Amino acid sequence: MNERVYIFDTTLRDGEQVPGCQLNTVEKIQVAKALELLGVDIIEAGFPISSPGDFNSVVEISKAVTWPTVCALSRAVEKDIDLAAEALKYAKRGRIHTGIGTSDEHIRYKFNSTREEVLERAVRAVKYAKKYVEDVEFYAEDAGRTDNEYLARVVEAVIKAGATVVNIPDTTGYCLPDEFGAKIKYLMEHVDGIHKAVISTHCHNDLGMATANTMAGLLNGARQCEVTINGIGERAGNTALEEIAMILKAHKGIPLETNINTKRIFPTSRLVSSLMNMPVQPNKAIVGKNAFAHSSGIHQDGVLKNAQTYEIIDPNDVGIDTNSIVLTARSGRAALKYRLDVHGVKLDEKKLDEVYEQFLRLADSKKEIHDDDILMLAGADRASERRIKVDWLQATSGIGMKPVASIGLDIAGEKFEAAATGNGPVDASINALRQIIRRHVTINEFTIQGVSKGSDDLCKVHMQVENEGRIYYGFGASTDIVTASIEAYVDCINKIV
Repeated sequence: MNERVYIFDTTLRDGEQVPGCQLNTVEKIQVAKALELLGVDIIEAGFPISSPGDFNSVVEISKAVTWPTVCALSRAVEKDIDLAAEALKYAKRGRIHTGIGTSDEHIRYKFNSTREEVLERAVRAVKYAKKYVEDVEFYAEDAGRTDNEYLARVVEAVIKAGATVVNIPDTTGYCLPDEFGAKIKYLMEHVDGIHKAVISTHCHNDLGMATANTMAGLLNGARQCEVTINGIGERAGNTALEEIAMILKAHKGIPLETNINTKRIFPTSRLVSSLMNMPVQPNKAIVGKNAFAHSSGIHQDGVLKNAQTYEIIDPNDVGIDTNSIVLTARSGRAALKYRLDVHGVKLDEKKLDEVYEQFLRLADSKKEIHDDDILMLAGADRASERRIKVDWLQATSGIGMKPVASIGLDIAGEKFEAAATGNGPVDASINALRQIIRRHVTINEFTIQGVSKGSDDLCKVHMQVENEGRIYYGFGASTDIVTASIEAYVDCINKIV
């Protein structure tokens, strides 16, 4: 019989730390419910001490989900632990995740401390957290660069103090797979009482080895892995949930299994991508749009004869509907609702009507509507709650003429208009907008990305701006590049005001 691997999803904590990917509480609940349907065992809902928003998200997610354990992160600080416990008060199954850096780099430079003092702080934090909850996870930050003998001492001490799970993070993504696997094996063989706790992995992808390191950890005794949807996370990201789930499913000889309903992988991937405005790279394993695409003639011939010649995974196993309903201007609300449901997006009737009207306008300008298009529309529907909205925009440019733009804004119900010239239609439109929004905002990054291909494609604009020393991120989507750019700029302005 296969042994169980527990899936600890940190999309809503580590994944949400990606610049520009912050979610509001309603959106976090939507993702948490999707993770519950996916079969995730533990949902790390946030870092309560970090902000009132994170605290509230942990509270509301605790109320919203039924069977998964809800986890709150804290440092090895009593105030952090107090707030984590308070945020978890409604959780059916609550876990406090506390810890401290254990590498010499962290001990010396981050804490200006000693190994003995850090070990004492670790034990003290676990004992303090046990006053609130039975399920306490300890993380040894930067365990990947921690001396194995000292790490074993820390792990043994926190298990004796009551830790039910011990997390061994490769925080910097530095380890090689055989090195990380050997580290887990060393702990399994040298820590007294190691089987009283579950050993967990938390690997980062700085050198592209997060999934390989996680698998090495599991093969050497770890039975929990900390992952994110689409592999999002700090810097280069975390181990991707979908990769671990499908490796264990595809490799029948590995005696390990998860509770993941793999048919929910693709819908959950697209939901997270849409809500976080973070596109999935086309060649991303499992969930990228090219993951099951074959362009080589030799490959196409083989797949047509037998899919297993070049496909080790059935697309249906990850929830990719190969018989998709194609959406056009003649499609009704039912078809739109069906495609949104496939991707885990649930809208009430009023919201569905609003998105359907936007869908019809887009369908009139495009030959065919793709899933990414409707996910953008479902996300763009949130713009109705903004304080500043674009009423209308007109931009003119051409060979031998000065680009000019005029714009109409609705600011909390009051109407404003302005016109300006610029180096191009986007520049002219932003100059016109700046005449109304009198704030010194510097554009640091401006990225345009197409969803599919063709001159009628829906384009997405990601923008980073700076105002009074603070960084803000904005997002816009439209078949018109100028409109998408202005929507992204206005998104930034709304976050500033």
